[in-house]
Amino acid sequence: MDPGLYIAAAGMVAEQVRQDQLTNDLANASTPGYKADDCTQQSFGELLLSNTSTAQAIGGLQTGVRISKITTDLTPQPLQQTGQPLDFGIAGVGFFAVRTAQGIRFTRDGQFSSSAQGLLVDSNGDPVLSQTGATIAVAANGTVQAPAIGVFNVNNPAKQGDNLYTGTATGRAAGVIRQGELEPSAADPLETMTAMIASLQAYQSGENAIQTIDGTMQTSANSVASLGGGA
Repeated sequence: MDPGLYIAAAGMVAEQVRQDQLTNDLANASTPGYKADDCTQQSFGELLLSNTSTAQAIGGLQTGVRISKITTDLTPQPLQQTGQPLDFGIAGVGFFAVRTAQGIRFTRDGQFSSSAQGLLVDSNGDPVLSQTGATIAVAANGTVQAPAIGVFNVNNPAKQGDNLYTGTATGRAAGVIRQGELEPSAADPLETMTAMIASLQAYQSGENAIQTIDGTMQTSANSVASLGGGA
């Protein structure tokens, strides 16, 4: 089997993963507090080629790439004023905490609202927590004081979907909560679209390489068959 097929296929699989990541970033370009991801590609390694008759080394052949890891850039973004009393942004590092059916989760999205029970909740309807882990009541005038909301330092935060993270809370973070402001999404639509086009072109290059190799192998097979038939 031509090793070029494996190399091209590996590159296409890596670009599929990258396309999924970029698509998710683009879909969240307007999601408050969203953090963009970055795919790191790594070579599978080099295949040493040698002469089959003399065993003399000829050289090396790269065997393709794979996605080695996906990292999230958690750099805080400048806050934007909204004037909404239940919008909160964290200036600096830290996370809000919410209680979900799966346990405590963390988020940078401070676009909160009041539940039917009068509790401060996130966009998923999960209660927002104070620094002591208690739920927070919304006042009769529809407001909550910023100091009532917890801001947590989180070790090893990992995305879990719905703009939420898992991790280990290690006390109060240094970030300051500001009322009537939100942190915008860190995903830039233009940059993401540009990266998606580049990724798609790389995927198509792999597809074209496979078609070319397949055509060459088919031609070679037909030639061998023709020689065998004439013998």
